[in-house]
Amino acid sequence: MNETRPESMSAFWMPFTNNRDFKANPRLLVSAEGMYYKDVDGNAILDGTAGLWCVPCGHAQPQIVGAIREMVGQLDFAPTFQMGHPAAFDLAEKLMDYTGHKFGHVFYTNSGSEAVDTALKIALAYHRVRGEGARTRLIGRERGYHGVGFGGISVGGIGGNRKTFGPLLPGVDHLPHTHNLDKNAYTVGEPEYGTHLADELERIVALHDASTIAAVIVEPVAGSTGVLIPPKGYLKRLRELCTKHGILLIFDEVITGFGRMTTPFAADYFDVEPDLMTTAKGLTNGMVPMGAVFSKKYIHDAFMDAPPGIELFHGYTYSGHPLACAASLATLQVFEEQDILGHAKNMQAYWQDAVHSLKGLPHVIDLRSIGLIAGIELDPIAGKPGTRAFNAFKQAFADGVLIRTTGDIIALSPLRRRRADTHDGRHHRPVATAGAGKTACRRAVRQAGHGIKESRLNYKPRKTRGRTLRGYASQWDAYQSLRDRPRRLIRV
Repeated sequence: MNETRPESMSAFWMPFTNNRDFKANPRLLVSAEGMYYKDVDGNAILDGTAGLWCVPCGHAQPQIVGAIREMVGQLDFAPTFQMGHPAAFDLAEKLMDYTGHKFGHVFYTNSGSEAVDTALKIALAYHRVRGEGARTRLIGRERGYHGVGFGGISVGGIGGNRKTFGPLLPGVDHLPHTHNLDKNAYTVGEPEYGTHLADELERIVALHDASTIAAVIVEPVAGSTGVLIPPKGYLKRLRELCTKHGILLIFDEVITGFGRMTTPFAADYFDVEPDLMTTAKGLTNGMVPMGAVFSKKYIHDAFMDAPPGIELFHGYTYSGHPLACAASLATLQVFEEQDILGHAKNMQAYWQDAVHSLKGLPHVIDLRSIGLIAGIELDPIAGKPGTRAFNAFKQAFADGVLIRTTGDIIALSPLRRRRADTHDGRHHRPVATAGAGKTACRRAVRQAGHGIKESRLNYKPRKTRGRTLRGYASQWDAYQSLRDRPRRLIRV
């Protein structure tokens, strides 16, 4: 792989990126292993967001890498339209085991966006094959993120993702979001206030009539909009109302699946069973694009009662791609052999303590956490929404830690790697992500509102910066020392 700066960056139109800002001062990653990226200048970057919420087991897991390498030499591609290959069926059975057999079937896609649009189409088609074709309305939630397909942005509730693309799908309505700073700020776990907001579904049912509503889709914990945690009992109430009115409940678990909640899925954490559930990201440890929709048996069986022929006219060229199946099978094996879920549970208390220790820092107006997810909400700069958090993002990167921001919220979620990792030949504690992220966020948040010149925000860390860690017995000790001796790392 090329580890030098590209000759030109003009041709690549980057997704969800301020292209002009990035290309003026690029942050280029060239390799990854364990808990670290390496940038083009040779600096180690601690991954505080598990890639893009998608690398639960750590980067470059040898077992997963080996499985992909073996499969590409054996079967580089096989169609799943009127054909099949063993790995696709083997994976489906393993996924049923992983879900505790709460679902009966799985439909493969290539991403979370495709999984959402697939789930919405299955919901619509399910009612039609049962003779309730009038159920065409879909209900999403304000501030929800369900990918970037037309179905996903229609049920999604983030204005910036919707406003550019016309009227979107007809017949869509939205529940209110549950975020309330006045009532729920600085909450660990599920907040107390807001359960009643689930009853807004009754208002929507009264307006449109239940006979027209096909499905409700929500993220159990809204991730991309800034870590919005459901109030106690909220999801259970939604489940009750959907059951009452014959409406399918879809959980979008693209972010919350595969251990992020310390359980296989958020559905297990909250003890609520949806009818359909989408996933992606951690499904292959981020190594090969793949998504999936889990379906209750009665939904699948409704299609099988139709006349002979193709039961569902839907699918993708790469559904169940051999490399993706190999990566997912190996990921599930790593989860089991390295007890990733057990390790996540052990990390949870430490992680949440580290996050909430940031209370009282300048500009911090809320801290919220559940499982191994955390949101740090910052007071916006007047007239410049999102600027304060994006400044913090740049400063944290210069400090050697990758965080994620949305609006003026910093979102964090560590890798759940079980074994002691290595960096520069030394062992360190797997919980270092929490400590290092806390340290970097302290410095980044402190500086984010201090009017630092743009030249300083665009500071590129020197290649020698990584050497500051090597004089310590462990990476953890290095960050402890930096925490005890605060210093300004964003310099001219």
